[in-house]
Amino acid sequence: MSSSKIVCLSCAQTNRVPAERLAAGPKCGTCGAALMPDKPVAVDMATLDKAARADDIPLLVDFWAPWCGPCRAMAPEFAKAATMLKGRARLAKINTEAQPQASARWNIRGIPAFILFAKGREIARQAGARPAADLVRFAEVAMAGR
Repeated sequence: MSSSKIVCLSCAQTNRVPAERLAAGPKCGTCGAALMPDKPVAVDMATLDKAARADDIPLLVDFWAPWCGPCRAMAPEFAKAATMLKGRARLAKINTEAQPQASARWNIRGIPAFILFAKGREIARQAGARPAADLVRFAEVAMAGR
């Protein structure tokens, strides 16, 4: 029986989840938060770094800031994408104004920016606001090629 390593986006603890339970709404063994949430989760730099390195499940991250109009407009589309990708990828958001080291760490030059991580590395990136369907297509193409 295979299992996936998933970092809880709420408490940053690593969990092992049997592959057949991924679609059944697994919860963190430490804090009880959903490990495969159907909406984006706001994370801090340490949690993002750990999840990007350790997760077996693809992680799509929105780098945004509250002062950014396109970022605010993108938020509902990113939430729709989370629902559309549920069970195949997790979505997280990091506020680059509150966590400026994230922009430096991942060389973010414009926001909103989206980076897809899988198996400990960045596999794709895209910048600019777009409809949820375009974001899902971007993630699916990148995940198929990994």
